[in-house]
Amino acid sequence: MKPSLAKGTRDFSAQEVTRRKFIINTLQRNFELFGFQPLETPSFENLSTLTGKYGEEGDRLIFKILNSGDYAAKTKDEDWTNKNSQKLIPQISEKALRYDLTVPFARYVAMNHGTMTFPFKRYQIQPVWRADRPQKGRFREFYQCDADVVGSESLWQEVELVQLYLKSFADLKISVTLHLNNRKILSGLAEYAGIADQLIDFTVALDKLDKIGKDGVVKELQEKNISAEALSKLDFLFSQTDDALENILELKEKFAGNETGTKGVEELEFVLTKCLDLGIPAENLKFDITLARGLDYYTGAIFEVKADEVQMGSIGGGGRYDNLTEVFGVKNIPGIGISFGLDRIYLVMEELGLFPEGVENAVQYLFANYGETESLEAMKIITQLREAGVSAELYPESAKLKKQFTYAEKKGIPNLVFFGEQEISEEKITVKNLLSGEQETLSIKEFIKN
Repeated sequence: MKPSLAKGTRDFSAQEVTRRKFIINTLQRNFELFGFQPLETPSFENLSTLTGKYGEEGDRLIFKILNSGDYAAKTKDEDWTNKNSQKLIPQISEKALRYDLTVPFARYVAMNHGTMTFPFKRYQIQPVWRADRPQKGRFREFYQCDADVVGSESLWQEVELVQLYLKSFADLKISVTLHLNNRKILSGLAEYAGIADQLIDFTVALDKLDKIGKDGVVKELQEKNISAEALSKLDFLFSQTDDALENILELKEKFAGNETGTKGVEELEFVLTKCLDLGIPAENLKFDITLARGLDYYTGAIFEVKADEVQMGSIGGGGRYDNLTEVFGVKNIPGIGISFGLDRIYLVMEELGLFPEGVENAVQYLFANYGETESLEAMKIITQLREAGVSAELYPESAKLKKQFTYAEKKGIPNLVFFGEQEISEEKITVKNLLSGEQETLSIKEFIKN
């Protein structure tokens, strides 16, 4: 049978792995610069840990793991006969691949809060899995790079995470706009429109605005039995200006007497004004009132990052989730976190040609192979180079020089080293730069020092 990849997964070549590491190292450096500590959790969790944390749509996208052994033996015949998947799943699957890094982190906090120092800041860079429909920039297996703070309600955490986002993308040379909203504003809008009991339906539909447009959102809301009167009240959402503070002023008027909505506006106004006071350019920040990030656990600020020069979905997102650990029996641990979409960031950088030249060229020198005696002497030099932190290798066979040249060019090795019988006797080394075509002969000491 011809081998194939599972849909929504990928192999990564040496170049791709090296470029991905470049992104990860940049993010990791900034995480640690901002005081975050590393954490890792298992690739799979108890299904009960994950279920019910992402909303109905999210639950459907969780990859369930079949119980080991004869998993069908302990199921009820009637559930098989009726093909009732909702009843069958708990009987045949106790575990699942993690859907994101936030819920496992909340589980970790709930299990270890007694020994933790709050506020606790952690970053986590690991793969997650979603049974989603694969498309450009969307995979079934992908990495998330998260930074979270738990144990603090301070809005300065929001401000700091905005700074972390913008510094990280500036270091990667990606021009971005950070979209901001607040879940309390969305709750306030639902109250204002008289549909507070349909908040989830409202936010899930609104979150699809970029994909299906205003007409698509309205149609979905109508299908959820949201009245024409409510839709009329919400129509202003689709005609916001580019002036964030002007939009906030309009909301303040509509939210008169609406405690939840007013609180959301005040929180958002604090974050925006403090960011501007710290010198963050206004064009990098956008108050996006239709931003919902359709996850049930957000309670306050919501973030989404979009690249300015490439048509792509969000390349980062997150928000405040003050009640998340409550589902694990631990109350009063507020949290806020952001995520960087490694795979989409890679696609953006690739499309814009932003990877530094030579980032994937780890090997600097290829030593030509002239035979066993010369190879031994070459390996002595290669060993010294490696001890000095310089990557070098010996061509494994004593082949024609043309073949060795071709190997170096295909691997992107910039320098070919000639250390044959004559060079060994003269204690000299000849180096040819394959990029410029220049060639020079140095003493062994000079070469190793270089």
